[in-house]
Formats: sequence, structure tokens, C-alpha cells
Amino acid sequence: MTRLSPIDAAFLRMESKRTPMHVGAMMTFKLPDDAPADFCQRLVQQMRSQPFMPDPFSSRLAHGRFGRRLPVWEDSEVDMEYHLRHSALPFPGGEKELGVLVARMHSHPLDLSRPLWECHVIEGLEGRRFALYFKAHHCAIDGVGAMRMVQNWLSRDPADRSGVGPWTVLARKRAERGTPTLRERVATPARAAATQVRGLQELVRNLTAMMQGDDSSVRLALQVPRSLFNQRISQQRRLGTQILSLSRLRAIAEAEGVTVNDVLLAVVGGAFRRYLTEQDALPERSLIASVPMGLARADGSAGTAAVGFITPLGTELDDPAERLRWIHRVTARGKHDLSSMPAAAQSQFALLGIAPLLLGQVTGVLPKLPPLFNCVVSNVVLSKDPLYLMGAELEAMYPVSFLFDGYALNVTLVGYRDAVAVGFLGCRDAIPSLQKLAIYSGEALTELETAVGLAPRKPAAKRRTRSRRRAS
Repeated sequence: MTRLSPIDAAFLRMESKRTPMHVGAMMTFKLPDDAPADFCQRLVQQMRSQPFMPDPFSSRLAHGRFGRRLPVWEDSEVDMEYHLRHSALPFPGGEKELGVLVARMHSHPLDLSRPLWECHVIEGLEGRRFALYFKAHHCAIDGVGAMRMVQNWLSRDPADRSGVGPWTVLARKRAERGTPTLRERVATPARAAATQVRGLQELVRNLTAMMQGDDSSVRLALQVPRSLFNQRISQQRRLGTQILSLSRLRAIAEAEGVTVNDVLLAVVGGAFRRYLTEQDALPERSLIASVPMGLARADGSAGTAAVGFITPLGTELDDPAERLRWIHRVTARGKHDLSSMPAAAQSQFALLGIAPLLLGQVTGVLPKLPPLFNCVVSNVVLSKDPLYLMGAELEAMYPVSFLFDGYALNVTLVGYRDAVAVGFLGCRDAIPSLQKLAIYSGEALTELETAVGLAPRKPAAKRRTRSRRRAS
């Protein structure tokens, strides 16, 4: 048995019917030119024939009296017919029909008595394409781990028709390691406890310095406004997607001396500002995002290896260029503060951030508490090279994340080849016209290009002014 880390155990305890704690992805593929009519059926059969998901997805949570308090993984048989499913889209098989189906699939919790993942091959997508949607519990994997899994699973060779990754070899190596001894089983928790204590001591020493200055993300966490995005959520979800050009994002980053991630945050901030203005719900203070930052995995283990920092999205600023520069100033400081911490202190900082979310969600009072941030905005990179599944080329990968109660919107971005796919996941009942956020993010990129001098300015259109209510 393998014990879950404190952070992974926290995500497990936050699971509820309204707030399932799984993350997912929707991938679209182009059929090979010589693909037979039953290509998707053959793909499903091939995927079912061999393991294609790594540890801990061949395990389940151990049952028993202390299963939820001291959760551990135990070996389990994987029913591939249950976990790998074959579906089809109704006519005309467009992006709308695909988005509706995936949002419905993502709304339902995983069965915690089984290995914590599902995969759906979806045929019938227009333009000789098909889709694949998978979801896995956050206690088993995070965004960086998911990207690494997909990179290992898919092939860079269009002629590779195997359709499976290297997990069979990995499973054999794990079996060769054997069962840990009694001494190892006793010593491992003791070492982990000692590491947690050292990490807490190191974190206390670092927090004082982190709170200095107006660009301190810790201080900004005390100034989060309540927004439309911070309300009690229902179980059902909506999904909005957008594709942004990576070359355009890089051009802005180079012109301003910032990172591509800063540009993406500024684009999201611009989309939020327009959307909330139209809803008469734009707070006077900037919306605040929690931005996860991946941590090094020395042992290549699964689970969550990320820590977040707080950054403004500049929604109170009308000038997109000013918004970008303010975001860059805070993110540069936040990354420096976290990178300067020892690994044990980073882990404690992550636990410190998730603790109020855990306690609030378990007790049901989280939507009533002052928000710690307004939404999560995460960014991961998949591959610069084209990837293939049994000869079918991956077009795009759209992330589909999870929601906390009281946090009705999540934004996740995935870089692949020359584009960034943006996934807006929102509560169906809390976020009206969610797809507008996806549309506005594309337009916010153009506005930012103009503001930094990379595109000609258009004559200002006359707009009718109207009074609007500001959210507190």
C-alpha cells in the first residue's frame, strides 16, 4: 500500500456530489487518411488490450474504517470495459455538441470504490475527426503530471499504430521492486512527519519577507473582492473553449519584457473585465487569481506537486498594457518568493493555502466565507511537436478542471505546438453565458496587441454610457 500525501488526501476529503475533485481533458484528433470506417472501434479495442494509464491508476483507495482519514492506495483489478468507454455524437457532430457532451460527463463524480479514472473515445466529430475525454481524481494527478502522462502515452511518430504508451514496461518494473519491509513501512511515515515539521519551521521564517511590499501576493490575498464568481455552486458544469496563437502571445511578451504566462493572465483579466461590466458586476478592486506553480518531482511520483501564489488580474484597469505590467510585477515577485523556499516549506505553504478551502468545503460554510481568491488560472505545456494516437494527429487539448464550493469558475490553459487552448469551466447555474468568456479572451488578445503597439489602433467607437452597480 502507498499512503497519499497530505495535499492529495485534502483533495480527497473535499470530494462531494456538488464538488467532484477530478480534473480532465478533451482532446480532438484528425483521422489518418487511410483510416477505416471502424477506426474508433479498433482504437478502443487496442487501448483495452494493454495498460495505458500509469500508477496510481491501477490502484484504488483502500476500504476500511480509516480509509478517508488515512487514505492509502491498494492494488486493484482494472475493469477496462468500465473505465474505457465508446460514445458517439449526435448530428451534426460539431464543437457545440461535443462541448455539451463533455460538460455532462465532467459533471458526474468518479466512483471512489474503483481506480479513479475514466476515458471516453467519442466518434462522429465533423471533419473526419474524433475526440477523447478523460478524467482522473486530483488526489491521483495534477496538471503537470497529466501533461507528462499524455506525453508518454501519445507518439511523435505518425507511423506508430500501437495506440498505447509505455505503462506495461513501467508496471513490470514496479512489480520487480517488490513489497516494502516492515522497517520501511514504519520508517516512511516517521520521515514524512519530520519533514513536515522542518517545512513548517522554514515557512515561518519565509513568510515575514513575503509580506513586504505592495507587490506581495500574501498581502494581496487580504484584499480579495467578492465577485460573481464567488458563490455556492451546483453539480452541473458548462465548458467554454478558445484557441490563442502562441506566436502572438510571444510577440507581446518580447515587446514588454514579460513572460507568456503574464500575457495570458492579462488576456484573461481583459475578458473578465468586459464580461463582468456587461453583467453590472465589476468589483472596484482587481479580481485576484490563484496561479498554481509546478514543483520538481525528484522521484517521478504521481499525485499533486504544485503550490499556488496570488496575482491580480488588473480588472480595475482600463488600459490593457498597464494591466499586463502590473500582473508581471506581482508574478515575478511571487515566483521568486516560492522558488527561494526549500521544498519542505513549499509543501507547507501549499497546505496552508488549501486548509481553509478544505475546512470550509467539508463544513459547508465555504461560500459564506470571504474569498481567498476569485478563481484559479493555471497554465501547462503539452508539447512543441505534433503528437499522434494510433496514427491520428492530435489537433488540440482543452483542459477541464474542477471547482471549489464558492468558486464557480476555473480557467486552465494548455500550450501545444503553436497555440494555447483555453478551457473555461463554470457552474451551470452560477455563470450565465459562459461561452462569452471564451469569445472575449480572443478579443482581449487583440486589444492587448494594440495597447503595446503591435497592432494599429482603431478609432474609438461612441458608446452610450449607463450607470452600473459595482460588486463589493
